[in-house]
Amino acid sequence: MADGTADGAADGIPPPGPAPVGPAPAVRPYLVTAGRVADAASGRALPLETQVVATAEGLDALGRLSFEQHDIVAACRLPQSLAELAARLRLHLNVVRVLAEDLREEGRLAVYVPDAAATRDASVLRRVIDGLRAIPDSRGVPSDTD
Repeated sequence: MADGTADGAADGIPPPGPAPVGPAPAVRPYLVTAGRVADAASGRALPLETQVVATAEGLDALGRLSFEQHDIVAACRLPQSLAELAARLRLHLNVVRVLAEDLREEGRLAVYVPDAAATRDASVLRRVIDGLRAIPDSRGVPSDTD
């Protein structure tokens, strides 16, 4: 909004979900990654559903990390996906992919890439859809009964 408040914050009610760590960065993504792209070293980018969590070494090194690396490790005290992390930190997904790979190589993040065969399994997608439909709406009625 023009006054700098997020939607819903003007009436004193915070927006749902975890608050972003800070304001959106004004630095161009290629400056943060020194021009590197997500799939340069490994030949393929980490999938957006890849789970990341800070290691003890990463938490101990927080004071010595760059701003973006610090924010990533600090936000990963609990496991979360790269997509969730990018949204929470308001960073470009490919920037988070590159920095997460760097932090993994330094032993500061543990990275858990999902099994490629499982992510292409139609039965998994069907169970996700069924689970989403079973979530009740604001009236307490599951969405698949409308």
